[in-house]
Amino acid sequence: MVAPRRTGRGVKLAAAKAGVAAKRPVERSDQVQSLVRALNIINRLASADEGLTLGELGQQAGLSPSTAHRLLTTLEQERYVHFDAERRLWSVGVQAFVAGNAFLKTRSLVGAARAQMRALMEESGETVNLAVADQAEAIYLAQVECRQMMRAFARPGARVPLHCSSVGKALLSAISDAELTRILHQTGLPRVTIKTRNTSAALRADLQAARACGYAIDDEEHAVGLRCIAAAVFDEAADPIAAISLSGPMARIADERIPILGALVRKRADLITAQLGGHLPAWRMPPP
Repeated sequence: MVAPRRTGRGVKLAAAKAGVAAKRPVERSDQVQSLVRALNIINRLASADEGLTLGELGQQAGLSPSTAHRLLTTLEQERYVHFDAERRLWSVGVQAFVAGNAFLKTRSLVGAARAQMRALMEESGETVNLAVADQAEAIYLAQVECRQMMRAFARPGARVPLHCSSVGKALLSAISDAELTRILHQTGLPRVTIKTRNTSAALRADLQAARACGYAIDDEEHAVGLRCIAAAVFDEAADPIAAISLSGPMARIADERIPILGALVRKRADLITAQLGGHLPAWRMPPP
């Protein structure tokens, strides 16, 4: 069978279609790269309390000033970033907050925890935080500051390692040994202060103690002079989904106060669990 001869117009159409097909993967690749770069810019700005200049942002994100400026301009139009013309600084915009707040509403975790966090702050006199696990770190979602002149501060969005923070240790104490081994193998145990548990045996001993009493302790393991006490919040499958903690200087959180404060944190975490429709695991159930 003889194939029909293509006319000149047919050849041009076929060539044009082939050209479009060849360009599409390239265009999509460029779009994905731009999206990744834009998200990287937002993440860099989110980590900078005072904002960043164009040069600083380009250097941190590994972008040329022209590329960084082009992406920033697009993000600014959508209000994901904001430019302070007087200080020449870029910062996170209001739309980024709107998007992040939608996540919190979906989880309803912060709303359920807020009243219990306030009550815990009043009971303990210390700053209270709520955090969730994000891969090998804990990320703070909300904070209720105490009224003390000297107080701990961790802004929402700040991250801490799991192995040397009370919220992280509370979450680690509630997972399976296999999952714990996987996390430790992936991240190691980098030392942050001289008191950081940097061996598996030392950390596992702390986690076992946390399981026994229902709360975990950060004893200057993440910041010198600071003590934190945390307890896990559980979902309907009795899996840990968050942790609440109280934090303060060692001068106020002395050894003799730890059991009292630990019981308060555990009680408030259990009330949040109940409010979310969660269940305590068998090892966390109070004795009959």
